[in-house]
Amino acid sequence: MIDFDFTLTKYRDLCQAIVSSKYTPLTIHEYLTQAYSNNCIIMRHDVDRKPVQALKMARIEHDHGIRSTYYFRNTKEVFKPPIIKQIDELGHEIGYHYEVLDKAKGDAKKAIMIFEQDLEEFRKLVDVTTICMHGNPLTPWLNRDIWKVYKFNNFGIIGEAYLSIDYTRVSYFTDTGRAWNSSKYNIKDIIETRIYNNHVRSTDELIDLIRSGGQRDICTLTHPNRWTDNFGAWLIEHIYQNVKNVGKAMIKYREASHD
Repeated sequence: MIDFDFTLTKYRDLCQAIVSSKYTPLTIHEYLTQAYSNNCIIMRHDVDRKPVQALKMARIEHDHGIRSTYYFRNTKEVFKPPIIKQIDELGHEIGYHYEVLDKAKGDAKKAIMIFEQDLEEFRKLVDVTTICMHGNPLTPWLNRDIWKVYKFNNFGIIGEAYLSIDYTRVSYFTDTGRAWNSSKYNIKDIIETRIYNNHVRSTDELIDLIRSGGQRDICTLTHPNRWTDNFGAWLIEHIYQNVKNVGKAMIKYREASHD
């Protein structure tokens, strides 16, 4: 049998490795508000598409006694109140995955109005205290730049996943591009400073790294839509991501040629 990566079965292996390791799994809120000096693993999920996959992932974590953070976009496809409530009831943190500068086409005043309205919609369902920008590689705006004009703590927000964590102290691993911590396909999911700079080519290698305990603090980012045990859905996602990666590579090449 082929041992496929980016499956829910593989994610169970990752969760088991985490709870069997020296690391304490934390939500973003917990990391920002509790005094953890080392040996923690911050678990974050960006729900860009297919929220039902986020619920499946949340149940796996719950079965392992893990609490993590799920950032939901406010789009018709993703903003599903029953799913958001179920994940919250499993003990996980729900956050707002905002893309307001994209929605406002760069107009900061319009963007902050959208932010406030969207945040209110989320807070009708659950408590929201942290946020995280969504990065669309096809738009020219970086959504977290809204905080160069406004302050998120004025909205009862204690932290932003990109801006509020000191990544000089935390090793950051993201499945962006279906390639753990590879910057080759990252357009906006970029952390400037990382403790761990070697390539992690698979979830198995990430599991080995966690088991080794060689890093002090770790942050993992997954996109639940990428993780499925259904082979047909897995294959479609694999093809879709490969096509998307080609487009990202072209964008990075064009940007580099203009520098």
